Amino acid sequence: METTKKTHVVGIKNAGIVIICCFILAVCIYHFLLGNPSNFMNNDPNNHPLPGNFLGTIYKGGIIVPVIQTLLLTVLALSIERYFALRSAFGKGSLAKFVANIKAALAEGDIRKAQEICDNQKGSVANVVTSTLRKYDEMEKNTTLSKEQKLLAIQKELEEATALEMPMMQQNLPIIATITTLGTLMGLLGTVIGMIRSFAALSAGGGADSMALSQGISEALINTAFGILTGALAVISYNYYTNKIDKLTYGLDEVGFSIVQTFAATH
Repeated sequence: METTKKTHVVGIKNAGIVIICCFILAVCIYHFLLGNPSNFMNNDPNNHPLPGNFLGTIYKGGIIVPVIQTLLLTVLALSIERYFALRSAFGKGSLAKFVANIKAALAEGDIRKAQEICDNQKGSVANVVTSTLRKYDEMEKNTTLSKEQKLLAIQKELEEATALEMPMMQQNLPIIATITTLGTLMGLLGTVIGMIRSFAALSAGGGADSMALSQGISEALINTAFGILTGALAVISYNYYTNKIDKLTYGLDEVGFSIVQTFAATH
């Protein structure tokens, strides 16, 4: 049986580089964009932001802002990376249609047609099915093993091929899962730091500390908002891609069951 060359999911293997790049970008945004003197009264970042100036207001969130921005940019970067990686894993066409076509070909006993469908689909799903069909063809030619042994060999090939592809598809998702909690915690940390500054300014008293009081409150609220936003995006991204991987796994299980049942019924 002729088979296409296997191609694995394309993805970023070293997420540490992505995090470092996101941190550098976040620091640059914080200092050069948010901290631009034109965003503040008298062109001084130590003063209040200009009325209605959102960039200057975010800058007043303090040193925790670039940390949360790093987490936010990391979520966005890895989410985009996972989108293209899983798109490659699913192949060219619809997964549901691919599964249906494979099952129809197997129902007709046409293994060659099933292989042609895999060749057209490409991706990790097709790779797994191709490996299973190759084992199917090998077991058909085998005259020494019993039927039960052949069925077990086909099932084992399916499981091994799936296990080979799954780590690549789940790559970087643990980092996104970690940021779901870490983003919220960093926002909470920034909130606490801001409130500490506010109470320190309040206890000092006097009109000279009114700016410190308002800056502390701004820092608390801004970090709260950024932390919640980062955590929410991370949760959405993680659940979305986990669901897509689950659908892919279910599709593979369905096709694998059909292949095993076809062999059992025809041999």
